[in-house]
Amino acid sequence: MRNVIRAMLAAIGIAAIYTFGTGAIAESPKVGDQGAAPEFVGINNWLNSEPLTLQQLRGKVVLVDFWTYACGNCVNTLPHVKQWYEKYKDQGLVVVGVHTPEFPFEKSTENVQAALKRYDIRYPVAQDNMYGTWSAYRNQYWPALYLIDANGRIVYQHYGEGRYKETEAALQKLLAERKAAQPG
Repeated sequence: MRNVIRAMLAAIGIAAIYTFGTGAIAESPKVGDQGAAPEFVGINNWLNSEPLTLQQLRGKVVLVDFWTYACGNCVNTLPHVKQWYEKYKDQGLVVVGVHTPEFPFEKSTENVQAALKRYDIRYPVAQDNMYGTWSAYRNQYWPALYLIDANGRIVYQHYGEGRYKETEAALQKLLAERKAAQPG
């Protein structure tokens, strides 16, 4: 009986390590008006773009992606984020990657630029080495996605991998609302 209990506890422990280590459990997305999106603050460098502000981007749908190039879970989300950027950039979507380092070596602009080239990232990336924007969003996770509507309000957020269909559906909804609100 003791061996059965030990085996069960070991299996639970292994499952927990796998689940949290791989990001298999991702928090359900938060949907609905969550207030005005914080401005980009404390940005060290802007890559692939001149400096951006959310005020400049008003009227667009903005996807803010908190990531770092040495995070496996972040790298796994990049194909989806890049696909959305390519597919919807001409419909009013702006993707902003906020590269916030987890480790000291990720603070190097040269390393981030090499990652942008390696992963063929063409959308704007803000290098947030001092966690200014990370803190303004009260973010705690890599990766983390925030969708901001044309009025500058956070209306969807998701942490971790997965829920790509739900995220794209939310994105499409915001783009449709933006288009409907534009003068004919």
